[in-house]
Amino acid sequence: MECRPGCGACCIAPSINTPLPGMPNGKPAGVPCAHLLDDMRCELFGRPERPALCARFQPDMDVCGSSRENAIWLISELEAATS
Repeated sequence: MECRPGCGACCIAPSINTPLPGMPNGKPAGVPCAHLLDDMRCELFGRPERPALCARFQPDMDVCGSSRENAIWLISELEAATS
C-alpha cells in the first residue's frame, strides 16, 4: 500500500516517546508533529534525524483504513490500546 496523499494521520495520531528536532520531549498522541508540512508530508522524510519509529512505519490497510479520518481513528485506537 502507498501512503495516501494529504493524509498525515501517522504524524498526528500516535505518540512519539523519543526526542525529535523541535520536540525534545517527544510528541503526544493527537498532536501534529512539528515537522508535518501544510501538504501533510513529513519534513524529515529520508533524513537521519527522522525518528526510528517513523522510519519503521509502513502504510497498511490495518492502520490506514479507507480514508484519512479512518486512519486517524485506527491509529488512535492502537495508541490507546498500547499506552
